[in-house]
Amino acid sequence: MPKFVIERDIPGAGSLTGEQLQGISQTSCNVLKTLGPEIQWVESYVTDDKIYCVYIAPTEELILQHAIEGGFPANSVRQIRRMIDPTTAE
Repeated sequence: MPKFVIERDIPGAGSLTGEQLQGISQTSCNVLKTLGPEIQWVESYVTDDKIYCVYIAPTEELILQHAIEGGFPANSVRQIRRMIDPTTAE
């Protein structure tokens, strides 16, 4: 199943409170339940003005549908082609 990185422009994301992040997470999970088991949220990284999310889904269109239904921006959606880490150098 393809894996995607989604870039979400959210000004002030790094200043969101734990409660706010919990609310965003709950909204995301509720939308995921309605979309079915083909789409899965793996993890997200919060920076000052963006959130980068990793999802598993069969298509980019399903990622975009999740963003629309959840009211989240999806400024960039890119399929992950390969992963590397320090062990790749060995």
